[in-house]
Amino acid sequence: MIDDDPFAPVVKKPVSLEAQLENASIGELEDRIERLKAEIAQCERAIAAKRAQRAAADSVFGGRPS
Repeated sequence: MIDDDPFAPVVKKPVSLEAQLENASIGELEDRIERLKAEIAQCERAIAAKRAQRAAADSVFGGRPS
């Protein structure tokens, strides 16, 4: 059995977050922050929606036991 496949894709090592931040420009870092803020806002909206669904279910079926 041959272990070295000449047609296998090259496996790239993941770059650490520290290295990504170190190599990024100020503009790239600002863009990254904006994308992360947008993602956080999406998560917060999803949490609010799930809490509303839970509250609606609790009002119909009773609250969850503690």
